[in-house]
Amino acid sequence: MKKDATALDLTTLEKHLEAAEGFSLRIGKLERSEVQLVGKRAMDFTLASLALVLGAPFFALIALLVKISSPGPVFFRQTRLGHRGVPFTFYKFRTMHHNNDEGLHRSFAQSFINGRMEERKGARVFKMVRDPRVTRIGAFLRRSSLDELPQLWNVVRGEMSLVGPRPPIHYELDHYQDWHKDRLKAKPGLTGLWQVSGRSRVPFDEMVMLDLHYITNWSLALDLKIMLKTLPVLIRGDGAY
Repeated sequence: MKKDATALDLTTLEKHLEAAEGFSLRIGKLERSEVQLVGKRAMDFTLASLALVLGAPFFALIALLVKISSPGPVFFRQTRLGHRGVPFTFYKFRTMHHNNDEGLHRSFAQSFINGRMEERKGARVFKMVRDPRVTRIGAFLRRSSLDELPQLWNVVRGEMSLVGPRPPIHYELDHYQDWHKDRLKAKPGLTGLWQVSGRSRVPFDEMVMLDLHYITNWSLALDLKIMLKTLPVLIRGDGAY
């Protein structure tokens, strides 16, 4: 029998929110006013544009390191699913050797969604931690999450938000249960509750619960709180591989 969100222990969600510090479990509503939506978009556009302009020299340095580390393009482009499942082109700094077979990730995605995990230094890890496709500089970019910075352009274009669920690849939906698809009811984000609540140590069902909690309780104040929590998590490398 397939489980649904109500069958999951809500104390698990509370545990993740406590780990993120400053978040609490509460019931919210999905509908948002036009003023709220405009405010979120204005904040996204302004902050992402400033980050792109001010960070341009740093981004150029990363691009140079990617280019000299292995043959291939600087940027990795992939079709992801955004708000309501609308596809868009998703950008990252390339962290893998060029022209890899996606079969390895397809297999991992199925395992992750079904709750299977790897062991990393005695800890449960819901991520591919021994990926032979990753370059040396790519491993560093992944651990520091610097590979995600080009998604600021997706934010400026309005395809993503600074805060929201991570956008899935189309073949991942083949393994979704119906309630998992509710995470597509929000615009995908660069960071979110999952990132500040354990990242790769959080199994898929619990990640979706965090996404749904965010979607039903969204506010500009919550976005700012998550963004402020994200920086120290990235510096410490919590849950990153």
